[in-house]
Amino acid sequence: MYNWSTNTTGLKKDSDKYNIFILEQMINFGLNDKKLSLFLLKKYWNKLDIDPNKKSYLEKIVWSQY
Repeated sequence: MYNWSTNTTGLKKDSDKYNIFILEQMINFGLNDKKLSLFLLKKYWNKLDIDPNKKSYLEKIVWSQY
């Protein structure tokens, strides 16, 4: 994840806000050879502010039953 304009030291004090920020950045701007945490994705699903098309696609993957 590349984000030069955000000071994450303040965000790290609040783990929920930090995790949401990291998930949004990874989804919207690329994973950079990292994996998304399915647990965190499900936990913060309703709080994520991501592109609607990406959210729709992820929803099919995350919430589908095999």
